[in-house]
Amino acid sequence: MAQEIDPGRTSRAAAFAAWMGAPMPMVTLTGTFDAGRLLRLARRGFKFNMLLCWCIGQAASQTPEFYLLPVDGKLLRYDKLAVNVVVATRAGGIATCDVPFSGNLARFNRDYLTLTRRVRDTGRDYALGKDYMVIGTSALPGFALDSAVNIYAGMYNNPFLLWGKCRRGLLGAKLPISFQFHHVQMDGQQAAQFLSRLQWAMLHPGRKGGPAL
Repeated sequence: MAQEIDPGRTSRAAAFAAWMGAPMPMVTLTGTFDAGRLLRLARRGFKFNMLLCWCIGQAASQTPEFYLLPVDGKLLRYDKLAVNVVVATRAGGIATCDVPFSGNLARFNRDYLTLTRRVRDTGRDYALGKDYMVIGTSALPGFALDSAVNIYAGMYNNPFLLWGKCRRGLLGAKLPISFQFHHVQMDGQQAAQFLSRLQWAMLHPGRKGGPAL
């Protein structure tokens, strides 16, 4: 279960004081990532979206700020992470699915396939509950997008990543990704470090470690 902590005893004390009551506390960073390695693995039978979600979870697990989240004016600390994906249902609608992150790619793959299949078949959202800090994602693979800025309504403070179609060219496969985060949770430096870890994970899927930052 997430635990409420005193912001003043954390590295986020100044950010909490400055941004907790701000009308627009969300920040968006965008970047273009080398997705060639993931596409090659996808041709061997893995789902591209699963691989990218694992890379997101792996990079987040190495970024301490991802275990904190401002919720209802409080700062909560979590022990576990999950990645939320949007699933197209058999009925023609969409539903969301929380997949618990595991550093073991094979285990994450099993959970991803099992849970997203359940959501697709039932048409009902699957949520892990308050034990997990959930990273939101949305994939629009049919569209070439440069960036996206999510709408903040004061109800969803979780970090969120969105991407569209991979762009294949002479220099390989490139994927623009947008990353939105709450300024209380992290600053630009920590967010940029996360994106650097994400690129490393995309180049080394299934491996532990990361770039020297």
